[in-house]
Amino acid sequence: MNSGLGHPYNPHVSADAPRRPARHPRGTTSSVRREPRWQAAIAAVAVACLSIALAPGLSIGPAWLFPAVVAVLLAPTAVLHRVGRHRIDHWLGWTVTAVVTVEVVMAVIRLVAALPSHQESPKALLMSAAAIWIANLLVFALWYWRLDAGGPHIRDTRVSHTAGAFLFPQMLLTPEARTAMGLNEWSPTFVDYLFLAFNTSTAFSPTDTAAVARWGKALMMLQSAISLTVLALLAARAVNMF
Repeated sequence: MNSGLGHPYNPHVSADAPRRPARHPRGTTSSVRREPRWQAAIAAVAVACLSIALAPGLSIGPAWLFPAVVAVLLAPTAVLHRVGRHRIDHWLGWTVTAVVTVEVVMAVIRLVAALPSHQESPKALLMSAAAIWIANLLVFALWYWRLDAGGPHIRDTRVSHTAGAFLFPQMLLTPEARTAMGLNEWSPTFVDYLFLAFNTSTAFSPTDTAAVARWGKALMMLQSAISLTVLALLAARAVNMF
């Protein structure tokens, strides 16, 4: 039942956000618009490939190991999503995100430890730091996309995105403005979370999208800290090079 108080973050939106009708079986017509998954899949593959650019002492095992593990875990998710096995798809997606996160965290720790030892060449360290910075951006974009408002599977069941851990500008529009802009059924996709992650890594603070949930604020703080650490190491190494 609608309490009549409206949405806690947008007074123009009802607190009881309408949900999309149940999906029809394959082969029948459905008006449900599914959120694309290929963007997140490309991000996960990119993180795996960036590990190849790491100096030998900064990666876990041979260069091909991490991309191979991600490929083995990621490939079934496309099939499972197509056939509607969302529970297994959900857990495999979490596993892929966790694996790439562990790789990035371990790479940052090894990068910090490698600087005083001078075992790696300056060029190799600079390339590794740049790869880690990009991978950090992509990993946190994956976490924001996977966690916000219950994840993509839950967001697919809603007609529009009116509640979540992040306050996107579209959520603050009046119903009239949303209609005029054709945003009545707007819902964030991976690109929106990638933009949020990029701003967090470069500006070290929210820009047009604010975090309203505590876990969202904690993740943004962690992402900013890692990004600042890598950039500081890049600057320090660049000074020593020239």
